[in-house]
Amino acid sequence: MHTERVTIEGVPFLTTLHLAGPIGLLALHGAVEGGTAELAREVATRTGATLLTFTQPTGPPRHIPSIRMSPCTPLSTFLAHATLTVSLHGHNRRSAPRTIYVGGSNRPAARVLATALAGSPFTPVTTLSGIPHPLRGLHPDNPVNRTRDGGVQLELPVLARTTHPVPTDPEVPPGEVVEGLVTGVRRLLDAEGAPW
Repeated sequence: MHTERVTIEGVPFLTTLHLAGPIGLLALHGAVEGGTAELAREVATRTGATLLTFTQPTGPPRHIPSIRMSPCTPLSTFLAHATLTVSLHGHNRRSAPRTIYVGGSNRPAARVLATALAGSPFTPVTTLSGIPHPLRGLHPDNPVNRTRDGGVQLELPVLARTTHPVPTDPEVPPGEVVEGLVTGVRRLLDAEGAPW
């Protein structure tokens, strides 16, 4: 596990990188989208996946859009090592408090993860027309799409990211979501080399 401080658009970040298997778990907005870094860490630990998280140790949290997260050394290393990315994000759509939007450029892998999450108390949506445009994760400069086989962007409502949505409490991802993602990532690992 390697930690490194980087600055992007004047914002200081603490990155945590662990190189392991070919699937990469990525949390670009760990400080802003509570629970995403913890969820990525738990799933990577249980599946042997590669992990990269970004948190903001000081100052008020600031959200930098994914496409503007510059290719700092940890991100460049992650993108060169992983073959497929699973990027965890948070959404606050009040009309969809139990909806997980499953975007990203790798649509077959998106369906694998959505199927694995279908047993949770949340509803995965994979049809791109059913995903709000800003949450689709299709831009080519988005890091989720820059590994060899592209990736899957999961936009999770707060209840799918943490069981303690209070700023002073530790973030604890819900067990059903952890189990669903672990199952999905293992299925992707089993299918490594499939024609994504």
